[in-house]
Amino acid sequence: MAKSMTIHKGDKVKVIAGKDKGKESRVLRAYPFKERLVVERVNMIKKHARPTQKNPQGGILEIEGTIHVSNVMLVCPSCSQATRVSRKREDGVRVRVCKKCGNAIDK
Repeated sequence: MAKSMTIHKGDKVKVIAGKDKGKESRVLRAYPFKERLVVERVNMIKKHARPTQKNPQGGILEIEGTIHVSNVMLVCPSCSQATRVSRKREDGVRVRVCKKCGNAIDK
């Protein structure tokens, strides 16, 4: 059974804990079962890659690692503030709602 997260791929988030605290960026991937996200230019890790046809040089690559969903807050597109999220039903569709301004995040 899939877990439900209030943050989705493509959302703008603000990191509220950890070494990258204060950064704002977009979510590249979401892993609901693990409750983790890959956020652009956040939690950069070094990965050692052997040479392949795709990457003939090999070497050390710097890629984004995952971050737990509790360490980020969604940035509301209408009020541009990091906010908690509630859910409401509008016309039979579940939408995310900003706790600060009350506007729907999903359009």
